[in-house]
This record gives sequence, structure tokens and C-alpha cells, in this order.
Amino acid sequence: MDLISLIILLAKILIIMFGVLVLGAAMAVLAERRVSAFIQERLGPNRVGPGGIIQPFADVVKLVMKEDIVPVQANRFIHDMAPIISISVALSTFAIIPFGNSIELFGRQIKLIIADVDIGILYLLALTSIGVYGVSLAGWSSNNKYSLLGGLRSSAQLISYELSMGLSLIGVLMISSTLRLDRIVLLQTEYFWGIIPKWNIFLQPLGFITFVIAAFAETNRLPFDLPEAEPELVGGYHTEYTGMKFGLFFLAEYANVIASSAVTVTLFLGGWHLPYVDQLGISPFILSLLQILTFLVKVILLVLFFIVVRWTIPRFRYDQLMHIGWKVMLPVAIANFLITGLIMLFR
Repeated sequence: MDLISLIILLAKILIIMFGVLVLGAAMAVLAERRVSAFIQERLGPNRVGPGGIIQPFADVVKLVMKEDIVPVQANRFIHDMAPIISISVALSTFAIIPFGNSIELFGRQIKLIIADVDIGILYLLALTSIGVYGVSLAGWSSNNKYSLLGGLRSSAQLISYELSMGLSLIGVLMISSTLRLDRIVLLQTEYFWGIIPKWNIFLQPLGFITFVIAAFAETNRLPFDLPEAEPELVGGYHTEYTGMKFGLFFLAEYANVIASSAVTVTLFLGGWHLPYVDQLGISPFILSLLQILTFLVKVILLVLFFIVVRWTIPRFRYDQLMHIGWKVMLPVAIANFLITGLIMLFR
């Protein structure tokens, strides 16, 4: 790798980290508060900055200034490592997500993806499996029964829904014949009869529904936030966390929501593809900017969907969570790729 390529790679990493951690997570927190306030007919944050727009950054300052309290009987090393694992896994997911096709800058064609790897989906599934360790270890290391129950719930939830999530992607792999996320997006830029875009949401509707539901469970969002159910477990796995370590868990949750939305857009909603615009004959540079903007708008809409669902649907009981995972979603995911295989066989 030459020096210019290394600089470009570092620039992409810094842009993604800044966009996700500073802008994305902060705006997601603000949107969460404003949307929940709108649904509940109240004002929400409106004091710090115009319209409360600086409130998330004020919260970060508050968390940094708070005391870091660790229980006497806790495993200090694991207690400190757990939030770092959670945020690291959340950020690592963005390495394989293409937020555009390519852009030409200073006479060099730059692919709008950090790591263009051949096993993109396998990398994604591996990271989602590792992510649960942060929550589980946080629950175990705190030496608190509520934290431990939250960590155990998270482990059981992951096993139940990770299987359905993986199976829901098999249909996409079968029709795409590739594990590369950028190639999957390119295949979605074609059209049925020259009119309807070949987005996988139209080809794999059952896979899309299963994947989105599993994404809610993977990110521990309502109605699947059993690992931190406040009425039962005080705060769940992060009961014994304060200050910036709690802030890292908080940040990881919203980074995971953004990552799940970005992956869903990439696999099922055409990624950066904006229908019919590529037929207008506009300049490649403007087209690249439109692709990035299209991807961002799709991700923002899905993040808003995550938020609206949280403040609309009540939490499931734990037995209902397990019932949905094993007796509803798993059979649906298996049926989906069997039907996909039969259609491909007869075609």
C-alpha cells in the first residue's frame, strides 16, 4: 500500500468514526428525545442550544465529569473492558458498509468503503456474535444479581435471534451469489421491466421482515430490551456502571442502531442506489454525491423507524421473546430460503 492509499484509508476511517460517534449518535439521541416527546405530547429538550440541539453534547460533558464507581467485589479488569468491547464491535461493523459506489478526487478513483473484503456478510455475522460479550461480561463482572440476569438474558436473546438473522440472509446470498456487500448493492441497481428497481426488499420480503425484527433484538431495543428491563432488573447489565463507562454503553447502543440501519439499507433497500437518477446523464462527481446523500437519507429514515417503534410497542415478556424467536421467526426464516431455492430451481 502506497502512502496516498494509506492516507485515503485513514481519512475514510476518521470520517466514519466522526460521523457515527459525534454526529450520528448525538443526533440519534436528540431525535429519540424529540420523537418520544412528540408521541407523548410533551416538549422534550429545548434549552441547551436552539431547539435543544446541543443537549447530547451537554450530556457527554456531564458523563465525563461524573465519578467512576466500581463495586468492591467486582472484577475490575473485566468491568472496565466490557464497555470498550461493546463500542469497538459497534464501530467495526462500519468497515464493510459501502456508503457509495466510488468518487473521483484529485485524479484518483476512491471506493466509498473502508474494507473491500470478499467475506463481508460473514464478517458482519461474526461481529454481531462478538458484540454480546460486552453485555454478558458487564453483567457477570459487576457482582450484582440484576446485572447478571441482564447479561444472561442478552446471551439467550442473541442465540435465539442470531440464528434467524443469519438464515434470513441466505436468500439474499442465493440470489446475489456473493458475500461482498458492494456487489450486492450493484446487483440491486438493475430494474424489473426497466421500471421497478431490483431491491431485495421486493425479492426477499420475508427475509427483510425477519432481519429487521432480529436487528431490534440484537440491538436490545424495545420491544426486545429484556437485558435492561428497568421494572424488573433496575438497569440490567449496566446497573453498576457510572460516568463515561455507562456513556460508552449508551453510545454503543445508538452506534448499533445506526449500523443495523445501514446494513439493512445495504442488503435490502438498494444501498446508495437512487432509482432512475443514473439514467439522467449527470456528471460522475454529482452522481457520487447523490449516492452518498441517498444512503444517508435511507439510514436516517430507518433510525427514525427504530425510535418510533420503541415508543409505540410495549415490551414483550421473556417467554414471549423466546416463543417469537424459536417458534415464529426461525420457521419463517427456514421457509424463506427453501422457497427461494425452489423458485430458483424451477426458473
